[in-house]
Amino acid sequence: MKPITTAVIGIAVAAGLTLGAASAVRAQGKPATHVRPMSHPNNPKPSTPSNAAPKTGSETFKGIAAKLGTTPDALQTAYEAAKQANPKLSRGQFVSANMVAHNLSSKNPAITTQAILSGLQSGKSMGQTLQGLGLSAKDAEDAERQARRDAAEAQRTEMQKPTM
Repeated sequence: MKPITTAVIGIAVAAGLTLGAASAVRAQGKPATHVRPMSHPNNPKPSTPSNAAPKTGSETFKGIAAKLGTTPDALQTAYEAAKQANPKLSRGQFVSANMVAHNLSSKNPAITTQAILSGLQSGKSMGQTLQGLGLSAKDAEDAERQARRDAAEAQRTEMQKPTM
């Protein structure tokens, strides 16, 4: 194995373990912080790419990171490592893999972010990967749908927060 491949695998495993540990802490009863939606101030100019500050890579993971109980920087680092191991990996696939693992790992310990990313890297779809990890076709489809909903909710919640 090339040294860079070993390093990438090491980083990906470390990132997966970090996310797994964060999920385990959360599952053990650590109280979740709840965010109340705030009303939007009257702003005559909607935020558009021309007048909004550009987001850095880790800022795009803020909402999902909060949902997963980790930091945006940790997710960004994990995404970069996973992307290096699988150049075809999209941000959406990465977020879905993390969300599905977060939602299902307590019921099925074989379903981890790293297991899902490995399945995607081997050319399988998310559904095929989940079926290979023991879910039925319907359960895999339901898990994907729920992950999309959760990610969209996290994104909406993040966008509703006031910027400082």
